[in-house]
Amino acid sequence: MGLDLDYTDGQTPLDEDEKDGLLIPTITTRGDLDEFEQLGVEKTNEWLLTKKFSTDKILSEEFVRDLHKRMFADIWRWAGEFRKTEKNIGVDPVTIPIQLRNLLDDCEYWIDNKVFDEDEIAVRLSHRMVSIHPFANGNGRNSRLMADVLANKGFGKPFFTWGSVNLTKQGEARNKYLYALRAADQHDYQALIEFARL
Repeated sequence: MGLDLDYTDGQTPLDEDEKDGLLIPTITTRGDLDEFEQLGVEKTNEWLLTKKFSTDKILSEEFVRDLHKRMFADIWRWAGEFRKTEKNIGVDPVTIPIQLRNLLDDCEYWIDNKVFDEDEIAVRLSHRMVSIHPFANGNGRNSRLMADVLANKGFGKPFFTWGSVNLTKQGEARNKYLYALRAADQHDYQALIEFARL
């Protein structure tokens, strides 16, 4: 039967080659996929609770890719690999490593020079990662988890709550999140910072 996905506002469609990377053939619907991916996210969260990382480690391409791989390796063959296709959002795939390196360097600068407060730095990291869209799928969850890791492991602050709901599901919280992302696209980060700490 194959993977038949319905896409809602803010979701990035997968092309057929990317769908072929599905490792669990019994997954056929968006609901099935969301369930299995959520298990991977939860497993990664449990792993993170037992680890310590320096800010330098967190702000590395290796860490970004490893985190994505840990989240989705049981579901997608290409987990942790940068996308190779154009999407409805994100930079040209050829420029992903450069754009990501620039973002991580910017974060180091913001931290070293106290340009923004710690929550804003972590939220800006998440927002820019989403706009780069390094992976074929899971960019929102990966970017939010990167912000969580930076806030918690890098700055010693609590993990963000991100509205305390599963943002892959349609609803009021997801709409608020998308609104906050779009405001951040216009360089207004206040709504996204507030949403992250709801």
